[in-house]
Amino acid sequence: MRSNLKMHAYLWVIGSMLLVTSCNKDETVTDELSVEKLTIEEVSLSDEADAMSEDVLNVVDDVYASDEAAATGKGYISDFLPDCVTVTTVETSTSIEKTIDFGDGCELRGGNVLAGIINLSYSKDLTAASKTMSVAFENFTFNDVAIEGSKVVTRVRSNENGNPQGNVTRDITATWPDGTSAVLGGSKTREWIEGFGTGFWGDNVFLITGNWTFTNRNGFTYEKEVLTPLRREWACRFIVSGVLQITRQDQSANLDFGDGTCDAFGTLTYPDGTSEEVRLRRFNLGN
Repeated sequence: MRSNLKMHAYLWVIGSMLLVTSCNKDETVTDELSVEKLTIEEVSLSDEADAMSEDVLNVVDDVYASDEAAATGKGYISDFLPDCVTVTTVETSTSIEKTIDFGDGCELRGGNVLAGIINLSYSKDLTAASKTMSVAFENFTFNDVAIEGSKVVTRVRSNENGNPQGNVTRDITATWPDGTSAVLGGSKTREWIEGFGTGFWGDNVFLITGNWTFTNRNGFTYEKEVLTPLRREWACRFIVSGVLQITRQDQSANLDFGDGTCDAFGTLTYPDGTSEEVRLRRFNLGN
């Protein structure tokens, strides 16, 4: 009997030691995961995700602006969407429903290939000073990246500067062909500062401000805040100027998009003053 008691006591001690060791290992892994570094790769990937989101909003802005201009007598005619895009309109007593269909694949200005459908809905009163637009996706891909979720755009016909403006909130999931995924949240403001009403897509320019998030497939969230308005020219696939602060827990860095030159590079500067060049991802479509 005494021998059995000793054996039970021995096994209990060994089991307790193994449990403590296992817990310590789990805590170590958790600690390591919670302090993921702010890397060039993540900055580049998150920029690519933002670019997709922006280009989708360009399509939405262009389609809506054509309707609004026609209703208010401004005569806006756009050449932005190619013939491979089919836009279907259904009007109810209170709303306008747009189906923007890219088919099995349609190449837009700049080389991006979109497939599937963007559903756009807004109230029928196109002369209203502001309105809410709903954006949803149906079997939609952007350069083979699957896009799911929705956006809500509060559209102002004329802000304090006399420009059209959209305040955007988004809840989007993007999944790349290799299984990499990301969730895009938060909000931004897009002011249409040049080119509105000319009918030529290449002179459109937007200024972007706001705060939004990028959550990668490991569940790590990067907070983004615009410090200097980001300038996006439709004639260029890249943001050409402005500063974006990117924060992951207590790590942060500022991404400077440059002096207005259309190129694929930005400068990432850390709190200690060191910096490095970042090549911004744009689906290998060139510089």
